[in-house]
Amino acid sequence: MTLTEIPSWKKWGLQGVFEWHENEIITSRLFFSRFSNAKRNTKKTGDQFRGIFFFHFLNGALAGIAFPYISIFLLHSVNALSLSLFGVVYGIILWTITLVPIHKPITGYSPWNHPLGHLPALASFSGHLVYGFALGLLVAIISQ
Repeated sequence: MTLTEIPSWKKWGLQGVFEWHENEIITSRLFFSRFSNAKRNTKKTGDQFRGIFFFHFLNGALAGIAFPYISIFLLHSVNALSLSLFGVVYGIILWTITLVPIHKPITGYSPWNHPLGHLPALASFSGHLVYGFALGLLVAIISQ
């Protein structure tokens, strides 16, 4: 997922990657109050990026840990195809229930009416599709 978001970051900065922008603001509020201006479009390095990626990978790991348990509970046949397809659905669900409702309250930007247009939303959505698909494949490989 992170690899699919790098082109958006390079083109639009942190505002172009919904998850990174949210994590920038959360990190700023928790650790770097001097960087609290959420509407900046800068590419920070160092401690700020460590915080952004810490939260990014923490969220991904927690959702990843939950995935096999949810899939075993919901799927009748567990194979690579069913897990991969369910992973895509899982990615869509994660995007819908964890990112869309919180993006505007955290960043001040609506995902549907973003100043950068609809491409950051599509980039974020496609990243979640890739995450879900890869997660499904990984769980399928590990469970064999």
